[in-house]
Amino acid sequence: MTTINALATALADAFLAGNGWRRADLVDQGGLVLGIRRRWLWPVADAVLVAYPRPPTDRPRELAEFLSTFDPLRAAVATARQHQRPIVIRTRPVTPTRTIRRPWHTPVIDTVGDLAAMLDLSTEHLDWYADRRAMNRRATAHRLHHYHYRWTDRGRLIEAPKSRLRALQRRLLTEVLGPIPVHPAAHGFVPGRSAHTFAATHTAQPVVVRIDLLAFFTHIPATRVHGLLRTAGYPEPVAHNLTGLCTNRTPNLVLRRAPTGLPHRATRLAPLRTGHLPQGAPTSPALANLCAYRLDRRLTGLADAFDITYTRYADDLAFSGDLTTRRIHDLITAVTDIARDEGFQVHTAKTRVRSRAARQLLAGLVVNHHPATPRDEYDQLRAILHNAARTGLPMQNRNGHPDFAQYLTGRVLWIGQHHPARAARLAALLAAARSHP
Repeated sequence: MTTINALATALADAFLAGNGWRRADLVDQGGLVLGIRRRWLWPVADAVLVAYPRPPTDRPRELAEFLSTFDPLRAAVATARQHQRPIVIRTRPVTPTRTIRRPWHTPVIDTVGDLAAMLDLSTEHLDWYADRRAMNRRATAHRLHHYHYRWTDRGRLIEAPKSRLRALQRRLLTEVLGPIPVHPAAHGFVPGRSAHTFAATHTAQPVVVRIDLLAFFTHIPATRVHGLLRTAGYPEPVAHNLTGLCTNRTPNLVLRRAPTGLPHRATRLAPLRTGHLPQGAPTSPALANLCAYRLDRRLTGLADAFDITYTRYADDLAFSGDLTTRRIHDLITAVTDIARDEGFQVHTAKTRVRSRAARQLLAGLVVNHHPATPRDEYDQLRAILHNAARTGLPMQNRNGHPDFAQYLTGRVLWIGQHHPARAARLAALLAAARSHP
């Protein structure tokens, strides 16, 4: 027997596939799908035209859901089932979805076929990578998974996409997500911003408050990603496939390998069972920033109400200004409530409040006077370079970095940024270490 959902979906596709949006047009289209113009098609057409004066060509699923709740249609299905006279769906037209609005300069992708062509895929391969039916999660063979999985010593699950999916995600990052603006308070993984710009806003402040969000990426569900892509103007089927390409549902066999002593185990594992942003995908940082836009906006408003400053670097929230003990308590309570309301959870054990008399640390930088790495990090790197200048780089590579010289170059640039004297001394030591025979 044809179910109400199947009938509603077929009629929604038929209505949108027609050349007109009048009562007679919808009845004719319904009659073609069913092989006969049934009496209840007229009230169905009337209800659709009242609810949708214009065809919702970007929302076929929404139209189908509306039809599935329409009483005459439900009654027709119930009567057919009672009298054993099934309603037969004769044909299933392809819905020609299209983009109705574009608030940003994102590429126009009207249909699933257009998305497949943009990514140089067949529609079958697109369906495989998007994994809309969660077949990937149920697969037991690793070769059928789209991701490599690894639990870290700190209890984080790294979900690294395999090469082909990673290449697709990088294209989406550049072409689809790149044109969408992030909130000014977001500094992590944003071109032109960095840990230094994140920390610099909070230099020389009486009090610095740092609040950490627990399992930041995995607490952003696929439904929120889908909502973002719909806001960008993409039709439902296109947004659904884009969401599938950028989110993941962790297989049960991977969840069973989670460390037994994992802190907040239930809180961490629950979102992994459903669609979420995988930590390790190139699209996840950008999507996390975009999906946290409302969080950033609300926290910025909160900071304005307290007459203080707010910025965010990934899962690190930073506030600074003139705060009394009572106001600090009120601030942390308000941030916790807003984060919970936005679907996030504050990691209370990592909340830090530092006055000017203590070392104020944000994103690995001390901000008491100006953003700078801690002195002990500088001393440690200087010792390594000094020893490498005498014994050679390989002798100091105790952690087995594959390109130790490049690693040290990155550390010199990081520690020496905004500190010319340190940068010059470290660069000279690095040059001496590189020249060691």
